[in-house]
Amino acid sequence: MNDINRRLFLAGAAILPAACGKLGAIPVAPTAAGPVPVNPLIKQRADAQIFRHDDGYYYMTGSVPEYDRLVLRRSKTIAGLATATEVVLWRHEKSGPMSGFLWAPELHMVDGKWVVYFAAGPSGGGEDVFRIRSYAVVCDGPDPMTGKWSVLGELQTPWDSFNLDSTIFTHKGTRYMVWAQREPGIETNSNLYIAKLESALKLGKATRIAVPTLDWEIRGYKVAEAPAILQRNGRLFMTYSASATDARYCLGLLTADENADLLDAKSWVKSPQPVFVTNTATSVYGTGHNSFTVDEKGRDILVYHGRDYETIQGDPLLNPDRHTRVQRLYYTADGTPDFGVPVGNGPLPERFIAAADPKRLMAHDGTRLVAGNPALPQTQFRQSPGRAGAKSIMLSPILMPDHYLVAAKDGSISLEKDSKSADFALRSQFVRFEEKGRDALRFVAISAPGKAIGTVGDQLRLVPSRDATAYWRAD
Repeated sequence: MNDINRRLFLAGAAILPAACGKLGAIPVAPTAAGPVPVNPLIKQRADAQIFRHDDGYYYMTGSVPEYDRLVLRRSKTIAGLATATEVVLWRHEKSGPMSGFLWAPELHMVDGKWVVYFAAGPSGGGEDVFRIRSYAVVCDGPDPMTGKWSVLGELQTPWDSFNLDSTIFTHKGTRYMVWAQREPGIETNSNLYIAKLESALKLGKATRIAVPTLDWEIRGYKVAEAPAILQRNGRLFMTYSASATDARYCLGLLTADENADLLDAKSWVKSPQPVFVTNTATSVYGTGHNSFTVDEKGRDILVYHGRDYETIQGDPLLNPDRHTRVQRLYYTADGTPDFGVPVGNGPLPERFIAAADPKRLMAHDGTRLVAGNPALPQTQFRQSPGRAGAKSIMLSPILMPDHYLVAAKDGSISLEKDSKSADFALRSQFVRFEEKGRDALRFVAISAPGKAIGTVGDQLRLVPSRDATAYWRAD
């Protein structure tokens, strides 16, 4: 499968009159890399898979709240998926094993044909609807949006037991499938397995690679499901989802060396702590069932679902508000993915690295602004429309979405909660200048003509707008 994808960049502000003019909004403008995605990207689409095919399109599928159909949409940009036309590929059957819930579809190219793997159960109510097995439908043509889809058959898993969340990857010329299944004799809801994929429905010998045993994997249910593969930095990273599908749902991580035998269970090392969890500061709950893609610039993107609220009435699986979300995936110094926290609703945030000293980033420690390199979430800021005309912007940290950078007369810069006052409206306004011909930008303060956000030691302060420390690189 051609899983090649990329991201975007916030549009730069142009020149703005020095004073607060009429109220306006800076548009989320397209650049060469495409428009900026806004979270949630697609509402009420859970278990999301997004990938960029070699035809230049992003394809997206996922579970619908009714669990009655397989859907697909595509766009030339990630942001465009939000409004892209969605087509129905296939609907559940009127009776039989595929007449009930349809779960977690994934689109793959297998032996030259488009195939969607999904899980399904029979209708009729009661426990029988959770007699979930994995199936596939196949397209009769090269365009998955317009071709005719028909049932290919049931995936031949090792046991006739609950199984779902099949995904495919190719490594060193060998094609593998990873999936979740309940194994007889092991008292869990599901474990993770890997095998060679010999044909679209035929697996080689299966290896169990993960069993949920840690406290964060067994909250509500003992679950390891929804594997997703990322091949980077000499290793294979496999995320998976754990625990119940409410706010306790989270991502775990398995890691294998790229030269290891992937069919040997000892090759996969489980991280002792979850790597991506609910975050109350950004108001995203139940983060899970992810996939990976790349943005329009080639940077890794995490795709996942999460709710905007914590309390759920009834069965979490019947709650429709698991929304598709995306965000940049960063890496630690040793090449391990740094998932950070779910970034919350709104345009994707950025990080701003000092051009004069790449070890210093625009960051904060609580309400104190710093020029440093603390934990990833403390370095992520969201740009929003300003209040001083069409070219003004405001900057807010994702961990404190009701606080903004404000400039004081003495040149200091602080984080303040929005007071809605005219004074706050003036001091919180900046103009973002993109420097043509160089990978740099400046944030010029409207309240202090000729001054911009810069660094003085480990502090953020207003400096002359052409000072070397006033230039930043967006990441």
